Amino acid sequence: MALRQIVKIGEPVLRKKSKVVKEINDRIIELLDDMADTMYEADGVGLAAPQVGILKRVVVIDIGDGLIELINPEIIETEGEYLDNEGCLSVPGECGDVLRPYRVKVRAQNRFGETVEIEGEELLARAFCHEIDHLDGILYVDKVIK
Repeated sequence: MALRQIVKIGEPVLRKKSKVVKEINDRIIELLDDMADTMYEADGVGLAAPQVGILKRVVVIDIGDGLIELINPEIIETEGEYLDNEGCLSVPGECGDVLRPYRVKVRAQNRFGETVEIEGEELLARAFCHEIDHLDGILYVDKVIK
């Protein structure tokens, strides 16, 4: 496992749409492992593959309850609204208020290719939305309420 360089705002890769992972192979497993190490080293709660320069639909999240790995994640259900302050490892030193759903249900594959559904509220719901936005080239700064 290795630490990867976190791409910063202004780099074109952060504004591109990521490609669906068609096969979960050793390279994807290595990417998941490296992303988790990189996220923990940077004291983040989530990291999407574009943030390390890889245009694949891969996300890791840990809000303090253990590592969540998502391959090809999609939001399938939302409920409520929740306004809170948000930051990003790719936008160091900045933060802003963003309105997100209070509760989110996500469907994805895990590292074994199994389909999983995970629900989260508040911070976990925010992390799901934030990281999945990255996969579509959207940054939280695009959604900050002025």
